[in-house]
Amino acid sequence: MAGGNARGLTWWPPELRHPLFMALAVLYLLARLARHGRTWALPAALNSHLADVLALPLLLTVALSLMRRLYFRQPAFVLPGSWVVSTWLSVALVFELLLPRLRPRTYTADWLDVVAYGLGGLIFWRWLNRPASH
Repeated sequence: MAGGNARGLTWWPPELRHPLFMALAVLYLLARLARHGRTWALPAALNSHLADVLALPLLLTVALSLMRRLYFRQPAFVLPGSWVVSTWLSVALVFELLLPRLRPRTYTADWLDVVAYGLGGLIFWRWLNRPASH
């Protein structure tokens, strides 16, 4: 990798070429395949919470990229902490409170998922929510 970016993907925004983002995306896809493809089994804790840990870093990195290009038009823009916290709370409320009540056969409330979302938000805040380096 040259300069911390994946080769051949120079047309992608820098945020989406970040090695950590790419690793998390691949890990998310592998976790989803393991859960639905039944090709291999993950340990129960990983199967239950890995996708939840990865959700916010992936979602917020895409949002950051879009905000930089379409709204603020500033590569140095970073998401304020309040936006990260409000995204964490919104995702937790929708997926762990609202949807399990509305669709109990499809969604199950698990408060450890709220912790997993929070950990993902911290991963995004610490390592991905940085000004773009060109």
